[in-house]
Amino acid sequence: MTATIERVPARAPSGGAGADPWAGTAGLLRLYLRLDRVRVAVWTLAVGVPVAGSVASLEATYPTAESLQARAALLSNPSAVMMTGPAFALDDYTFGAMVANELSLYLLVTLAIMSVLLVVRHTRAEEESGRLEVLRALPVGRFAPATAALATVALANLVVGAAITAALVGTGMEAPSSLALGVAAALTGLVFGAVAAVTAQLTEHSRAASGTALGALAVAFLVRGVGDVVDPQGSWLSWLSPLAWAQQTRLYVDLRWWPLALSAAATVVLLVLAVVLAQRRDLGAGLRAPRPGPATASAALLSPAGLARRLLSGSFLGWTLGMFFFAVAFGALADSLEGMVDDIPDLGQWMTVDLADLTTSFAAVMLSFLALAPVAWAVAGVLRLRAEEEAGRVEAMTVTGSSRPGLLGGWLAVVAAASVAMLVVIGLGVGLGTAAATGEVAWIGRLTVASLVYVPATLLVAAVAVALYGLVPRVAGLSWVLVVWVALALFLGSLLDLPGWAMDLSPLTHTPLVPSEDLRAAPLLVMLATAAALVAAGFAGLRRRDVVPG
Repeated sequence: MTATIERVPARAPSGGAGADPWAGTAGLLRLYLRLDRVRVAVWTLAVGVPVAGSVASLEATYPTAESLQARAALLSNPSAVMMTGPAFALDDYTFGAMVANELSLYLLVTLAIMSVLLVVRHTRAEEESGRLEVLRALPVGRFAPATAALATVALANLVVGAAITAALVGTGMEAPSSLALGVAAALTGLVFGAVAAVTAQLTEHSRAASGTALGALAVAFLVRGVGDVVDPQGSWLSWLSPLAWAQQTRLYVDLRWWPLALSAAATVVLLVLAVVLAQRRDLGAGLRAPRPGPATASAALLSPAGLARRLLSGSFLGWTLGMFFFAVAFGALADSLEGMVDDIPDLGQWMTVDLADLTTSFAAVMLSFLALAPVAWAVAGVLRLRAEEEAGRVEAMTVTGSSRPGLLGGWLAVVAAASVAMLVVIGLGVGLGTAAATGEVAWIGRLTVASLVYVPATLLVAAVAVALYGLVPRVAGLSWVLVVWVALALFLGSLLDLPGWAMDLSPLTHTPLVPSEDLRAAPLLVMLATAAALVAAGFAGLRRRDVVPG
């Protein structure tokens, strides 16, 4: 008896040579857009609404040609140039030129951060979690996930850029330059998204990839700042920074589009580099081999607090160093407003200042603005524990001897200590800048101590995140809503004439502007007591619920 075996042609694997390398791109794009629909909406609102509010606030604060020229005089200060950008048309400073100076740099940086986070989320983070390997087992081409991720980021930049343009045009700004600012912001976001696509090939960890890309953004910020200080209209050094390409369009002054071609070209070059590098590594691996860790853990890592220090130290150092330089730069402007009072009668509508002692009042206001950073970092630090739980590491710790209260308590102790340290560093930075501007060394100690008044507000916002994490962990991310509201009330509350109850939702509203105001202990004690109650609720919730990944 003879059997006949029929040969069946083998099907090429999804990523093989015989497959379409872009197969499944459309489906992945729909998936990524669905996953990011809330994120993109939040970014759009968080950028578009403050742009409209800022233009309105600037219009109210600088209503005359004389007040505009007084604002232009500030750009003789290197710190002001470092924090804004190249100064055009200073001899006849227009409102449009001022809007470009005040808003463009921060919009560019914001979209760059958004793009870095989104690119890493859909590339390296997917590889690190193992989900990309599962996707590649389906009929998905090897280029499809990265292409869909970059298309998602491009659409996100397009939407946010359109919101910027709409906000500017809606407040009466010139349409061509408003469009140019929206396009410039979107292209700058794409440049740094492409940078993130490159850094995602270098390391096998998503945090390292995003940290490296954000480090490149910090270098670009510094290079542009130093270059603009060398020449207020931009030196050769400025042109080495992608941030400068967008600002060199000379918005609302003498609009030129050609610098944006540099942003487009840089994006293409970086994406090609990312593709080339991706071909030189294995899925899940990075081009840079990870260093082997020690055979045994140090004593510092054998406790929840030690683990928290290890995991949070990188972001803490990055945030703290960045805010220190911002604080010094802002502090250096503290005595630059004395000659502007007569020309800007509506200065008090923009920020709560005592015109009789403008230097003290300005330094206190700058300290309150910068205190928002420790508030945001504290929330991020608390929510990192939720990410550890989703990854299954919290469960592993609890079965190896760490109690739930001990784990949460050690983690929160590190977050609280780091937040206080960041506040102190910010106060020190504002003090150093103010001392350098006024020649009075006493400002250093005065503002360093004054920064401690923001400890209760910082801990209260973090405690909201703790309560949500312990009681309803799936919605713990909603604690960012409070952070956004604190920022809105802080920067635009007075200008938008928000009702008292709405302003009272922000803990910073109840924090006295020390040293320009007298210290009031009662609201600080109430905030501390409320924070303690929320933390206790978080501990109780964590005791009662399951600790499971996902």
